[in-house]
Amino acid sequence: MLDANRSGTATASPRAAATGLAVPAAVLTPPLPRPGAVARCRRALGSPHARLSLLFALLAGAGAAVLVFEPQRLLTHGWPPQLGGLAAAVVFTLAYGLCTVAFVPRPLLNLAAGALFGSQLGLTTALAGTVLGAGVAFGLGRVLGQDALRPLLRGRWLRAADGQLSRHGFRSMLAARLFPGVPFWAANYCAAVSRMRWWPFLLATALGSIPNTAAYAVAGARASAPTSPAFLIAMASIAAPALAGAVIAWRKRHHLRSRQAPAGSAAPPSPATGPRARGNDRS
Repeated sequence: MLDANRSGTATASPRAAATGLAVPAAVLTPPLPRPGAVARCRRALGSPHARLSLLFALLAGAGAAVLVFEPQRLLTHGWPPQLGGLAAAVVFTLAYGLCTVAFVPRPLLNLAAGALFGSQLGLTTALAGTVLGAGVAFGLGRVLGQDALRPLLRGRWLRAADGQLSRHGFRSMLAARLFPGVPFWAANYCAAVSRMRWWPFLLATALGSIPNTAAYAVAGARASAPTSPAFLIAMASIAAPALAGAVIAWRKRHHLRSRQAPAGSAAPPSPATGPRARGNDRS
């Protein structure tokens, strides 16, 4: 509304002025820019399934590299002559760790460590390579695979393994390393997908791998004398944990089957309560 002042001019009232100056907030707020192609690609590559695909690609590349370079030739051709001493041990440790990530069996690598460096240095390099390879596999599985694989843990056995590793990580991994039954790479990636922490995993791997690694290193160092007491003791140390692991796995499986029996299933009739016994009672 217009108010007349003393000079005769008309002025707008404060309410009208406020109403006239009010601008919608949508006009003042600029539209948000749409994400560009780079941002969309970054978001797609950062998704859990994209990271899982990258993990599979890395593992496939590592396996192909093993098939091309054939690290098992170390047992037959020996170590390159230009490498020796501490440099050879460091290079072998790095190669050992990468080979375990690429699914090369650890017994083969442990035998090569003993044959190339002897019992003591072979055990040291093999253990260092074991911890290195386990740490690399655990890190790859945790960063690239955990977010995509955890929603898939729906089976009874998968949930039981995940709960065991998440709640009792150290002792579960220690048992897996002491008794050879679970493949080395499988234990690494299962622990990575679970909620197990880094330090219990690495410590259990280091401690649990000592007996088996030492036995293989001694066997590799004394392979030229298969009738020597050291070689025979090493072979017995390899066979004993394998047999004990098989017995424990069989008993655990039998125990789990008995616990998973349906609660409503009727027990088989005993001789005293069977149909013949009931007929005798009626007579």
